Amino acid sequence: MKLPALSRIRLLLQRRHWAVCAAFVLLVAALVSPSVQWPRTTFSYMVTFDITQSMDTEDLSVSGAPMSRLAYAKAAMREALVQLPCGSRIGWSIFAGQSTLPLMPPLEVCANFDALLASLDGIDGGMRWANWSRIAEGGVYSAIRVARDLGHGTAVVFITDGQEAPPILPGNGPAVQIALPGIGGWLIGVGGDAPAPIPKTDEHGNRIGYWLASEVVQIPLAARGPGAGASHEERSELRGQYLADVAGRIGFGYRRLSSPAALAAALRDSRFARHERAPTSVRWIAALAALVLLVWRYARLRDLQAVVASALRAIRERIPASRVAANRHGERS
Repeated sequence: MKLPALSRIRLLLQRRHWAVCAAFVLLVAALVSPSVQWPRTTFSYMVTFDITQSMDTEDLSVSGAPMSRLAYAKAAMREALVQLPCGSRIGWSIFAGQSTLPLMPPLEVCANFDALLASLDGIDGGMRWANWSRIAEGGVYSAIRVARDLGHGTAVVFITDGQEAPPILPGNGPAVQIALPGIGGWLIGVGGDAPAPIPKTDEHGNRIGYWLASEVVQIPLAARGPGAGASHEERSELRGQYLADVAGRIGFGYRRLSSPAALAAALRDSRFARHERAPTSVRWIAALAALVLLVWRYARLRDLQAVVASALRAIRERIPASRVAANRHGERS
């Protein structure tokens, strides 16, 4: 006996066989569906790491283990990278002497996440080409012009301890125009507050002791000002006030790298946000729909009815209780 069309449809729905086929189609769609261009808030930065020898100073720690400033900065950047939205772009460069050297142009963080992490891990002091540094007039000046050449609204993140070597005399300002219109960013200070010995390394990157006072240029006594203590350029601490002053002169922000969260918050600052269409994955929607269908197909109808009934019962019980509590509160007031 041939069933009517309506009865066949009802029987198919009751047996829920169609759900398996529909779930299969949705899973295939989840695997092959391309990303869609969707309006998103994104960021673009060229991040410069100071790799001079003072950045090897181990005056920071993670879980009680001592860590150099450069290693701490890289670990913080690794965590901050995860928190940037897809469509954002990050690139790496390094600083020594009086210039920055771009290593990798800004790349989209989600599609190139592994490549960004691998290249970040490779940055170390063995890459430096000079043992002296001009941070403001050299490194920041150069980083700003690299960002200008990259275009696309790229901002600057310059991570350093702020120690100029040889030191800049108090009161001496930059001799060149550092800032450029339309280029902003951050000076990120990293390091401890107490002066710590600076490790000395040879041309092969091997540690051979610490710098001595007689081996580095000190601030002359006449230039220190009344009441100033002895010069200790063979030791290093975070020169945060100096970096904040430089940042203020060039229109940058300054933030101390007190934790990875501080760096992540700086990178997500709304002042550097850009609103543009970025590739956005929608595969999870099809995958979730397939999961719901499979659960509905293989769960027993009585079990589903029991779950729904218990949920409705809980809602009904909660609403009167909340109303009673509200009434009691009103009576007390």
